[in-house]
Amino acid sequence: MSPAPKDVLGYKPPDGGWGWMVVFGAHISIGFAYSTPKALSIFFKEIQMDLGASYSEIAWISSIMLAVMYAGGPVSSVLVTRFGSRPIVMTGGLMCGVSMATASFGSSIIYLYFCIGIIGGCGLSLNLNASLTIISKYFLVKRPLANGLAMAGSPVFLCFLAPVNQYLLARFGWRGSLLILGGMMLNCCVAGALMRPVTPPDKWTAFAPQTKVEQPNEHNTKIKRNFGRNAKKFLDLSFFKDRGFVIYLIGNVMFIFGAYAPIVFLSAYAINQGVEKYSAAYLLSIMGFVDMFIRPATGLIANSKWIRPRIQYFFSFAMVFNGTCHLLCPLIKSYAFLVVYAAFFGIGFGMVFALIFECLMDLMGSQRFPSAVGLVTIVECFPMLLGPPAAGLLVDVFGDYKYLFFMCGSVIVTGGLFLFVMNIYNYHMLDKEKAAKNNEQGQKDTENQDQAKTSEVEMEQTERNGAQQDVENAETVEI
Repeated sequence: MSPAPKDVLGYKPPDGGWGWMVVFGAHISIGFAYSTPKALSIFFKEIQMDLGASYSEIAWISSIMLAVMYAGGPVSSVLVTRFGSRPIVMTGGLMCGVSMATASFGSSIIYLYFCIGIIGGCGLSLNLNASLTIISKYFLVKRPLANGLAMAGSPVFLCFLAPVNQYLLARFGWRGSLLILGGMMLNCCVAGALMRPVTPPDKWTAFAPQTKVEQPNEHNTKIKRNFGRNAKKFLDLSFFKDRGFVIYLIGNVMFIFGAYAPIVFLSAYAINQGVEKYSAAYLLSIMGFVDMFIRPATGLIANSKWIRPRIQYFFSFAMVFNGTCHLLCPLIKSYAFLVVYAAFFGIGFGMVFALIFECLMDLMGSQRFPSAVGLVTIVECFPMLLGPPAAGLLVDVFGDYKYLFFMCGSVIVTGGLFLFVMNIYNYHMLDKEKAAKNNEQGQKDTENQDQAKTSEVEMEQTERNGAQQDVENAETVEI
């Protein structure tokens, strides 16, 4: 199997030290980024009754928020490259807090789309990409573990937010709950403060040789030129020429389309089955509780010498496992089995999201990862936007939730099988291309050696001819 591309960072990542504090900050930032759109589903029933919205209309709130979060990937990546992760995460946290506070005054579903979906989604986008990027700069050898711990923020916060939101809803209504949630999300600013830039240990500043001082105009021109170059880099469509990237992207799009609808409608499905509201909300907590342990555990497993070279196949297995859980869910009729489903859902979901960005880093390397993740997120915003509303439309049309789970499960399983088969093909082609390249290089080396030997023979022949000519000239002179 072909190894991952070599990283050209210009320094050796510390793989620890302050990096673990950065992981903690990323844990908070990513936790809010992924758990908030899911935990908001607790309020959907009350918002639906208050504003008179349908299932598909109410599902657009989380869908728009997630889509904007993913679509803002390239812009966030460019800003992170220009300003660093710390100010970007702090800005994103401020936007998230403001979005929830302003949404609490909403009187129409369109207003909630704008406040929660667009403003909040932009804030989450800044949080997510900046956190992922700085982890790739602090870690290399322990990167799967660091990613697993950071991505564990999503289930930890979901486990916490689901019952808290249910309590806030019962105590303050959905408007007061959104206001309090906005205040909680300001903690992302604190998380951003932990993300100080990487300082290479071999970076000498005191003894650096003096360089020519640039004039202000030259300096500004250089900054603009570099910023434009970075902007072009982070929207680089040449990634579509990379076979491994295209395979990863197609499988990922299929997963994202079916990933979030079961979470958005899980509580409503349980209530429809006759489960009490608090017990229905606890299903999300159970899923999150299992998920929080699965993600770091998956990171440890993926970091092992047996799994890391085969991490793309491990990712495929996680997707198939996740989709199979959804296919079996409509067969469940009791709350006890719903708890079992939530636990297995947490296992599958946690495995996928512990690996989803690590697999992209494995394919692209840390140097190209910010560019690649920006392009991936902007493509994924479309299935993210359409998935939950499409599932809600099925509920509106058929009046039954089972078609929702059948659709999501079948799409995810198909995506996992596609990744498995195509990765076998991709690695086979890479080995074949590598062998052909080695043969071509060997032929070139042989030709060069033959040319060198021919040149040596010609030189020796020339020297002999020159010596013979000198002898003949000497004999002629004597005569």
